[in-house]
This record gives sequence, C-alpha cells and structure tokens, in this order.
Amino acid sequence: MRRIAEILTFFSLFLIVAGAQATERWAELPAFPSMPAPKTSGMADVNDIKMYYAEYGEGDPILFIHGGLGNADVWGHQVAEFARDHLVIVADSRGHGRSTRSGQPFGYDLMTSDYVALLDYLKIDKVTLVGWSDGGIIGIDMAMNHPEKLTRVIAQAANVTTEGVKEDALSNKTFKHYIKVAGDQYRKLSPTPTEYKAFFRQISKMWATQPAWTAADLAKISVPVTLAIGDHDEAVKLDHTEMMAKEIPGSKLVILKNASHFAMLQDPEGYDGMIRDAMAGR
Repeated sequence: MRRIAEILTFFSLFLIVAGAQATERWAELPAFPSMPAPKTSGMADVNDIKMYYAEYGEGDPILFIHGGLGNADVWGHQVAEFARDHLVIVADSRGHGRSTRSGQPFGYDLMTSDYVALLDYLKIDKVTLVGWSDGGIIGIDMAMNHPEKLTRVIAQAANVTTEGVKEDALSNKTFKHYIKVAGDQYRKLSPTPTEYKAFFRQISKMWATQPAWTAADLAKISVPVTLAIGDHDEAVKLDHTEMMAKEIPGSKLVILKNASHFAMLQDPEGYDGMIRDAMAGR
C-alpha cells in the first residue's frame, strides 16, 4: 500500500511539473488576434511610400506601432480594449505588412518621419504612442526629434544601442518562430509577397548598426516615458532597459511578469493594464 502511495505521489508531482512546463506563457508565441472592423482605413501617401493605416473608436488618440518584421494586426487585443474610450490608430511601418517601401535604406529616423507624416495626414496633433520593439525605438526617436507630436511614450522591449540586444536573439526558439510567422503574414499582406527574404536582410542590416544613441541624446527627452520589458525577453537585455530608465529624465520602468518580447500577445490583460497605468501617470 505504501508503495502505491509513493507511486501516486511521484506521478502527481510529475504531472504538476509537466503542466507547469507546458503552460509557461513566456515561452509561447500566441497567434495574432482578429482585428475589429476599423472606422476608417486606407493607404496614406507618406514621404516616398504608401502607408497602410486604420482608425478605431473615439477620444484621446493612441498610436500603436508594431515591431520589426511584423504588422499592425499584432495589436488586436489592444485595439479592442482601447477603442472603447480612445481614438486608436494603427499602421504598417515602411515595407511591413500592407505598406510599400522605396529604395531608401531602412532606418529609424526615416520610419519615424513616416509616422510624423501620417499624423499630419490624419490631422492628429498629439498622441500617446505605444511602441513594441522597433515601434518603441520609433517612439523614443520621436520623443527626441518630434516631441510636439507626443503626449507620452510607452515603449516595450526597445533598445537605444545595438549592445542592448542579446547575441543569441535570432537563434532563440520563440523568436525564430516569430520570424516564420512574420514571413507567412508578409506573403499574405505585402504588395511584394515574394520578397520576404530580401526584406528580412534589409531589416537585419538596420538592426546591425541602429540605433546608436548616447546618454546625452536620451537626456534631451522631455515627454513622459514608460519603459516596459518582459522578465523573459528573448531579444533585449534587462540591464540595458534599466540603463535607459536611468538616462531618460523622469522615465518609469515596468517589468512585465512571466512575459517575453511578445508580452502584448501573452498577457493582453496585464499589458493593457500597464498602458492604462502609464496613461494615468501611475
């Protein structure tokens, strides 16, 4: 009887451990959620490209900017939540998703200028900017160079130098899965669906050298900034984000628990709560 009890205890512990390992949300890449129907959408003539955008809801405007290789549809959970009481704007960055690209090399200053031009096109004076990864870098770029366009910036998993990126980021299992998913979506959405490999090479070339900002650059930021990072981020170093929080005047650091680079998909409720806290100055 004692032997049976020992076996049952061992089996129960095995199931608990196996279940915990199977449900670690930070190690998973959930599917992009369905997007609600937009109030308006279109292709804006921005700089030397046509830029896809969509608007939802009414109220104080929030601009959500996706990360590298991705597209605006990553924000489905956030659009559904914030369109209840805000004007929500999403867009596909230059060369991403449905937007076109030109012969200009990809760069954060250029992509930031695209979003500034998009806001002018939409006749929106100032926004709260929520940016993920490359989108967060664009937010920081805008805070430095176009602060008049911003109420605040909420940047998740952003880096300000290439040293802030983990050396093994592109070989990480979850990140490799994201690259594949991004490629599948690119082939469905892009006006150049057969060019994902070339697009990936061009973005990777930008990642190899940009951004390259200094502490003096960050010290010039005057708009409120919240910096968020998952405690299991596959790509960005935590100590780099902590350095950013020290160098950007008045900024706040938020650690997203049990989440990775893809926190907005892994824990949308917690992610949305982080955004609302930042907007309320908490």
